[in-house]
Amino acid sequence: MVRHRTHTRGGAAIIPAVTAHRQRGWRLLLKRTFDLGVAAALLLVTWPLMLLVAALVRIRIGAPVIFRQQRPGRDARPFMALKFRTMTNETDSEGVLLPDEKRLHRFGRFLRSTSLDELPQLINVLRGDMSLVGPRPLLMRYLERYSPEQARRHDVMPGITGWAQINGRNALSWEERFELDLWYVDHWSLALDFGILLRTIGVALRRRGVSSDKSATMPEFMGSEKR
Repeated sequence: MVRHRTHTRGGAAIIPAVTAHRQRGWRLLLKRTFDLGVAAALLLVTWPLMLLVAALVRIRIGAPVIFRQQRPGRDARPFMALKFRTMTNETDSEGVLLPDEKRLHRFGRFLRSTSLDELPQLINVLRGDMSLVGPRPLLMRYLERYSPEQARRHDVMPGITGWAQINGRNALSWEERFELDLWYVDHWSLALDFGILLRTIGVALRRRGVSSDKSATMPEFMGSEKR
C-alpha cells in the first residue's frame, strides 16, 4: 500500500509524486462498488442522526430542510446536489439576498463546521451523481471560468470529501485547491480514497478550514489570472 503524505512549506502543500491511475474500466467499477457499499452502510448507521438534524433545521432555520442546487458532475454533466439547509433567505430593503456571512445561521455554521450538512449527499452517491471521494462539486457558473487544465477536475466524479478537503479545505486559495484536485485526478487509487476517508474524520472533528479569511465559506471564483 502506497502512503500518501502531504508536508507543508510556508503554508503551501507539497505533493508527492506517484504513479497515475485513471478512473476507467475495472478501476472505475471497483470505485463504484466501494462507494455503494460504504454509502449504504453509512446511511444505515446515520439515519437517526439525519432525522434529528432535519428536525432541528426545520425548527431553527425553517423549511425547506434540504437545500437543492444544480452542480456539475463528471464531464460537467449537471445534477442536483443535496445538503441540509444552513442559511436563511434574509434580504435587504430592495429584496436582494444578504451576503452569505449574514445569512449563515448559527446552527447552520455548526452543521458546516462538523460537515453534518453534507450527510444527504450520501443519497447522491447512491444515485451515481457523486463519489465518496473526489473534487468537490462547485457552482455551474464556474464552468466557463476554468482554464483547460482546471477543467480536468471534471474528468472524475465529484466527491463528498477529497484531497483538497483534508489539506486545507476552504482555507486554501482557489489556485491551491485546483492544484490539489488535479493531483487527485492524476493519482487516484482505492488506497488513496480509503486514506482520504480516514483523514476526513479527523479534519471534521477538528473543524479546520471551514471558512476562508474573507468570507463565511469561499469567495466566489472569478477565474484565474493564468488562463
